[in-house]
Amino acid sequence: MTTDADIAREPSSATSGGMLASGTPLPRDIVDRARERVKIAALVMAGTWLFVIIMNEGIARLAMDQSAIDRLWGSRQTILTIFALALSFGMAWVASRMKSNPALVLDMGLVFEVLNALIIALITEWYPRQDAQAVSWVCVTILLWPAIAPSSPRKTLIAALAAATTVPIGIFVGLSVHPVAKFDWFIFLWLVLPPYVCAALAIVPANVIRGLGRQVKKARELGSYQIEDLLGKGGMGEVYRARHRLLARPAAVKLISPQALRGNSADENRVVIERFRREAEAAATLRSPHTIELYDYGVAEDGTFYYVMELLDGIDFQELVRRHGPLPSERVIHLMLQACDSLGEAHLGGLVHRDVKPSNIVACRMGLKVDYVKVLDFGLVKTEAKQAEQQLELTTAGSVSGTPAFMAPESISGIGTVGPAADVYALGCVAYHLLTGQTVFKAANATMMMLQHVQGSPVPPSLKAPHPVPRDLEEVIMRCLAKDPSDRPADAAQLGMLLDRCRIAMPWTDARAHDWWRTNVDGETQVASQTGAMMIQ
Repeated sequence: MTTDADIAREPSSATSGGMLASGTPLPRDIVDRARERVKIAALVMAGTWLFVIIMNEGIARLAMDQSAIDRLWGSRQTILTIFALALSFGMAWVASRMKSNPALVLDMGLVFEVLNALIIALITEWYPRQDAQAVSWVCVTILLWPAIAPSSPRKTLIAALAAATTVPIGIFVGLSVHPVAKFDWFIFLWLVLPPYVCAALAIVPANVIRGLGRQVKKARELGSYQIEDLLGKGGMGEVYRARHRLLARPAAVKLISPQALRGNSADENRVVIERFRREAEAAATLRSPHTIELYDYGVAEDGTFYYVMELLDGIDFQELVRRHGPLPSERVIHLMLQACDSLGEAHLGGLVHRDVKPSNIVACRMGLKVDYVKVLDFGLVKTEAKQAEQQLELTTAGSVSGTPAFMAPESISGIGTVGPAADVYALGCVAYHLLTGQTVFKAANATMMMLQHVQGSPVPPSLKAPHPVPRDLEEVIMRCLAKDPSDRPADAAQLGMLLDRCRIAMPWTDARAHDWWRTNVDGETQVASQTGAMMIQ
């Protein structure tokens, strides 16, 4: 399942994906799929040219006399075919490499179409033809390409006319190399006119795609927000980049469509819908700057549940450790204090997150600040209120909620109340992961992992961390990992106070943070861009 860490940085402009002639932008995910089709088409073309070489340089020499071969195929045609083979592989390589600019790949694909048509025309017309019974393969290229890669009708027509013009060019080149005593203009017209007819017909699929683009654009409007590019998807939902139509503010939209609920039981559907509603309501009530901000929430006309939240530019803790290894203690404290600010407010309001884990906490760039933490995904939030027993349970019978590697013992065993101390346990697991690059326990499967959390004794992080871990920081983390909730800090706010008291030799300053981001993030060609809308698990 795709998580936020799998989502690549998206261009800030909605038109970067591609533009139809009417000015309607094609959604990025559609254009990117077209880029993939350009790659596939180039590989198919390469296979076709390889087949031509095998037939004319191999099988033909075994089945035909040399004199007959010389009348149909020459060394220059072989050279052109080899060039076309290399060109096709080159186009496939470019299409696979230029993922960040699929619109340019589509334009290059049109040039590739024309060059292939020229090579086809030169090869087929190298020896002047005495009849016009066969339709040029150029016609096939002209008609098929617009269906492979969408482009504007204007660009499609220009490329198609250029491809059609390669046929008369090929004929005149062939006549210059192999002059004929009598030139039949009627045959010439039959050879030249069909490609131009096909060029005129090529704009039909282009116009169809333009209409589909308009329908997609209209279908992707939710309230005041225009849905743009698909950022990720999971088992029960999808996350899209979006933009407010008046404010031009970028956002992330999380959707659960009615189709995603089909096939599930009524109880399972109820759990998903209630989880979705609670995530939106919980995020809306929290005001900590370190909690993901909710912009809007509702149900579309087709029954799709959605909410709109801020689009973050950053990297989640799991991806941070995976890419750059364990973090020094001072940076761990700096990041965890901000996470405690978010969850501390939630705990004060009677909310328990219940799914705190590295992939749900993001270090991001906010204005002039970097290493600015945002806590995501309150989809499993539980209200600690007197009316709690009247609320819907968000787990089915016999199941548990959360992520096994970061679950508190009471969440697993079901013994006792799952309160703020469960989030504190998970925060201890997160800090442990940031320091060591490992989870607190290792196990072969989820069941064994949960059993370890209930019964196992954690190894102190100082024995696993590559950087020095201050004793007072280690004591705080080990206290968070206590089996008995009463032995842990009462809530995230208290944990934050304990972390703030930890003595460190060299604090993690804004200057150090900016230096790290300049070196490790700004210099990279791709950085994870978080949507702040984790998928329903």
